[in-house]
Amino acid sequence: MIAVLGAGNGGRALAGDLARLGASVALWNRTADHVAGIAARGGIELEGVVEGFGALRLVSDDLGEVLSGASLVMVCVPAFAHREVAGRCAPHLTSDQIVVLHPGRTFGALEFQQELRAGGCSADPVVAEAATFIFASRSSGPAQSRVLRVKHSVPVAALPASRTGDVVDALGQWYSQFAAAANVLETSFANVGAVIHPTITILNAARIENTRGRFDFYVDGVSSSVAKVLEAVDRERLAVSQLLGVEVHSLRDWLASAYRATGRDLYEAIQANEGYRGISAPPTLENRYLLEDVPMSLVPIASAGRVFGLRARAIESVIDVAGFLQETRFWSRGRTLERLGLDQLSPTELRRLVEDGD
Repeated sequence: MIAVLGAGNGGRALAGDLARLGASVALWNRTADHVAGIAARGGIELEGVVEGFGALRLVSDDLGEVLSGASLVMVCVPAFAHREVAGRCAPHLTSDQIVVLHPGRTFGALEFQQELRAGGCSADPVVAEAATFIFASRSSGPAQSRVLRVKHSVPVAALPASRTGDVVDALGQWYSQFAAAANVLETSFANVGAVIHPTITILNAARIENTRGRFDFYVDGVSSSVAKVLEAVDRERLAVSQLLGVEVHSLRDWLASAYRATGRDLYEAIQANEGYRGISAPPTLENRYLLEDVPMSLVPIASAGRVFGLRARAIESVIDVAGFLQETRFWSRGRTLERLGLDQLSPTELRRLVEDGD
């Protein structure tokens, strides 16, 4: 049995598709009202590039019930909820379970494991993270999900890395797209959403507010000038990853790998991505592209840069401007190596921790 935690855009698409493929699926959401339509329908209707009905075994707001008997736990909540969900899971998880964050954003698996221990989890489940979500999807009704595109390749890694093969095997029963990454540092820094989402949002802030998001986010929201800022942020993501001895794809190379979208430059590659067409911008600035991706993706990247001697000034600028827009200080809310208790480790020691667990 597979437990899917979270019934937002990603969670309901994944739960429905796994059930469509023949898995026994239990879906959890912390508020029962949000999944009342799914419970009444008995499953999720899929439309778009994936079609069919996924009949779910269980739909519940009782986390213990959903986790009981699950061999694979798919965590599909926003990254800022990972700590809360880990704390809720701590009393219920067993050592024979695999927990996968879809995605972990940056340092997600490290934070989730830390919170399990803080919550008194006596078991030793495998905690893993994907670098990105396998679907581009949107909820299209009370029990419906529209899948706009399925990615061709999704890196995944376990903590420690010696268990990654077990995770790939478990996921591979359903999806061949999941491929082993070197470790969770690689999946963390392969997180291209950190580059794309906040940058496009803040550079289109007026357009989002004035039109309530009535434009294609990735297509209309990216001009050649916006692409130049994306490239600056991306260069710093790559530079910090290299400090840690981690090699990840550039945003342009990732578009070619995940979507097979190519061009002479980043702007052309984004415009060539058919999977981005039809995805509207968020209707307000109160959205996960800022509230999730800034504190849970950009802040930890910039934090790691500072700890190891690199000031990621383009990334820091995006964090600061996002904070002005939201009237908050994302630096104080986000994941940092200091909050994870890892700021005293050298890059070599940090790699040893994620690879060997020591």
